[in-house]
Amino acid sequence: MAKGFNSRGGFGGMGGGMNMNMMKQVQKMQQDMAKMQEELANKTYIAAAGGGVVSAEVNGQHEVVSITIDPEAVDPDDVEMLQDMVAAAVNEAMRAAEADAANSMKGITGGLGLGI
Repeated sequence: MAKGFNSRGGFGGMGGGMNMNMMKQVQKMQQDMAKMQEELANKTYIAAAGGGVVSAEVNGQHEVVSITIDPEAVDPDDVEMLQDMVAAAVNEAMRAAEADAANSMKGITGGLGLGI
């Protein structure tokens, strides 16, 4: 039998060690991702619209936590503007949450482009 050749048809230690190392890296990445998801779930993101008269708060799970509307923003003759400001504030808060999650994921995956 040739030196370094094992009975399974491979070279002793070369492939197995690399696979174990890769598995450990994947497990660490999974643990880091679970921790990151938990941390993001506990974060909140606030954005304002209309010069600050409307604000929205969302959490890391993309749920609206609260909407705050300054009474001066309420104009019965222009409800559409208020609706637009609420939507703008919620969308901006959601974008902030998404950007934070993407940045956190990039830190964990090292920019591997896994599409997670």
